[in-house]
Amino acid sequence: MRLALLRFASQTFVAASACCSVITHAAELHVMTSGGFTAAYQALGPTFTQQTGNSLDTILGPSMGKSPQAIPNRLARGEPADVVIMVGYALDGLIKDGKVMPDSRVDLADSRIGMVVRAGAPKPDISTVDALRQTLLHAKSIAYSDSASGVYIKNEMFKKLGIEDQVAPKATMVPRIPVAGVVAKGDYEVGFQQVAELLPVPGVTFVGKVPESLQSVTRYAAGIPVGAKHPQEARALLQFLASPQAQATVEKTGLDPIAH
Repeated sequence: MRLALLRFASQTFVAASACCSVITHAAELHVMTSGGFTAAYQALGPTFTQQTGNSLDTILGPSMGKSPQAIPNRLARGEPADVVIMVGYALDGLIKDGKVMPDSRVDLADSRIGMVVRAGAPKPDISTVDALRQTLLHAKSIAYSDSASGVYIKNEMFKKLGIEDQVAPKATMVPRIPVAGVVAKGDYEVGFQQVAELLPVPGVTFVGKVPESLQSVTRYAAGIPVGAKHPQEARALLQFLASPQAQATVEKTGLDPIAH
């Protein structure tokens, strides 16, 4: 009887130790992610947490811009982060400024620009450069984001189309919130943003991608901020997001996977 009790106590101690070991080594990762990769990240996150036992505390914000929610501005205020997922060249800026570890940078996916209209509205033709030009000239209002795609549209695409002066009075850069959301409400007739940011929003019809000759491809990448509390677990997350296992999910969200 005493031997049986000792054996039971020993087994209980081992089980308790294993449990405590899991609890001790599990980490809550603070992740800052910008819109373009968010749908893929949210789809992949549960698999990562299930496989590792680590949890993810996520904050959304643009890769750049003046809004307080922008990832560089969050880091500048000292907000804690173990991982940042954002436009590649914006991440490179943080690396240059000493905010992100240079050797932690991982490329995740490429994103192209697309257009939406409100659900139920006629679907315009943007299949060619001239068709897109005519659609924009006839549109009553145009919205684009304050992130990488919107900067390109404002500074380059309208100029390439030769319609910068004509569309300037009716084109608006929308800060922080998804462009598709304001199109869905009827605030704007057409809206441009990276495809992965347009597809998850209800109330709009996805028209298509901008013609390739006018396209601006945005590379999304991730890194680990200097001073991250859980750098080892953060590296595991980056490796998972860039792994072959993740590529099918990444592609479903409207992004183009990158071969590693």
